[in-house]
Amino acid sequence: MPSDQSLPNIVILTGAGISAESGLKTFRDNDGLWENHRVEEVATPEAFEQNPSLVYRFYNARRAQLQQDDVNPNAAHEALAKLEKAFGSNLMLVTQNVDDLHERGGSQSVYHMHGKLLSARCAITQQTFDWSDSFDHTTKCPCCNRVTLRPDIVWFGEMPMYMEEIYDALSKADVFVAIGTSGNVYPAAGFVQIAKESGAHTIEANLEPGVTNALFDESLTGPASHIVPQWVDQLISKYAL
Repeated sequence: MPSDQSLPNIVILTGAGISAESGLKTFRDNDGLWENHRVEEVATPEAFEQNPSLVYRFYNARRAQLQQDDVNPNAAHEALAKLEKAFGSNLMLVTQNVDDLHERGGSQSVYHMHGKLLSARCAITQQTFDWSDSFDHTTKCPCCNRVTLRPDIVWFGEMPMYMEEIYDALSKADVFVAIGTSGNVYPAAGFVQIAKESGAHTIEANLEPGVTNALFDESLTGPASHIVPQWVDQLISKYAL
């Protein structure tokens, strides 16, 4: 087996497109609305301050949907777990998704830059707690016994998580792959440019080309559950893993 030193450093970014095939609704409907509300009305610090009950209800519904029996990891999630097992620390998996499908698909190390649905955060201490049930303005925080819990989600206007680690990995990447992401949301949309400037080979894997497609060296077009396993198998074969 090749040593870690002979394997390329790979950074993978995943977006809503990889989870859509698992039965999860994307964050925005086609009309950009959720129950006649703009997403900005349920996914900003200001929205939480002005109408916390609506924000709690929105994320409670999403948390419940994630745990329905018909929502399961698909072949793309499982393929990335297989790649992680083969490449070890040479692979960094970053996701914009707040679901746990990567973990359920077998991935051991996932950087959730936008937070996690199955988690709650204390607004005072920033401590986080695994949380699968609904919670609201009456739920007391385990760490301070006060009503301070909020969804453990990065809202519009907040800084995504793990940015220092992600930028460090991008600066050392030999390969950067964006899977199922439109390229509309920054800072993630800028990752391809950073990777290219560091000399990485860049690949977009998407149902259809995203807005930053021209920045990629290579495009894989089709459902993630088809194109990602094929790419993973080719890469593992190339390095005889």
